[in-house]
Amino acid sequence: MLSNNKGAAVAVMMLMAGSGGAVLAQPQPPAMVADGPVMLGEPFGVGGTTYTPADPLYYDEVGYAGEAREGSQGGATVTGEAFMPAAITAAHKTLPLPSYAEVTALDSGRTILVRVNDRGPMRNDQLIALSPGAMAQLGVAGQGAAAVRVRRVNPPEQERAVLRGHGQAAERLETPAALLKVLRGKLAPTGSVAVAKPTPPAVPAKAPVATQPRPMVARPSPPIASRPGAAFDTPAARPVVRPGPAISTPAISTPAISTPAMSAPKPVPAAAPARTGGYVVQVGAFSSAPRAQALARSLGARVEQAGGVWRVRLGPYPTQQAAQAGVRAAAAKGFENSRIMANDAR
Repeated sequence: MLSNNKGAAVAVMMLMAGSGGAVLAQPQPPAMVADGPVMLGEPFGVGGTTYTPADPLYYDEVGYAGEAREGSQGGATVTGEAFMPAAITAAHKTLPLPSYAEVTALDSGRTILVRVNDRGPMRNDQLIALSPGAMAQLGVAGQGAAAVRVRRVNPPEQERAVLRGHGQAAERLETPAALLKVLRGKLAPTGSVAVAKPTPPAVPAKAPVATQPRPMVARPSPPIASRPGAAFDTPAARPVVRPGPAISTPAISTPAISTPAMSAPKPVPAAAPARTGGYVVQVGAFSSAPRAQALARSLGARVEQAGGVWRVRLGPYPTQQAAQAGVRAAAAKGFENSRIMANDAR
């Protein structure tokens, strides 16, 4: 008669034989979706403040980071991915989804690379929400709101793949102490609430001692709070054209010969409607149409208007591999952060 241990071993062998000798696999975490097409979404409000998602070429802000305990859609994110606490991810109110950013802890200078794949945090006193894994890698886990710098970057594909696979990308060099001091000076107070204070009694104004006005003394500007949305470039000043002196010509008896009037400079023609489908290379997005048109002329690109934003794009291209030619063309002109995305022209 077999002992209990031998009986258990026989049962395991019979189970393996019935399943073809294969051991039951452990459930694997769901894989992240690909990095395209990029999502923006409609404007939304948080506590009376409206946030408009955008795709700026450059983004560099300071603020406070909280912890994202779950995705904005319960157990999932806006991109449709399952929320993975150990993954190095983040939620942001306006950056494209997905995108990548370097997050620097302003108390230590430690900097990590995160993948932004969700909207949030849904509170106005926090700039970004980090997953528990990202908080741990940054060294701010358990500290509540941490002062951080968020800077959008375009990392190489090897680092993107590591983050999509729920791994950790290599940490960046620590930020110098002198720069940390400057960045901390731009922070707005966290959790501050305006409290009405009693108005002090009015004090009679004294007569001025001197008749000369006192010189104005420049005072330092208050700290600038984090701005919702992307920081677009300022529009260029429109040149002022002054007419020259009028030139009088003597009257002649012969019939007047009509000459064509000098016409005003023709505006830059709008780009022809782009074909749908395929992929495009977005070089930049501007709040000023003249700036966008100037860049488009220098690159041989087109300008597409989306609301109050003018986007400079190359393409369309039939495949992502073909779109790499547009990325290289933009990089040759000094625009190294161009992005390949699905063609959403209508």
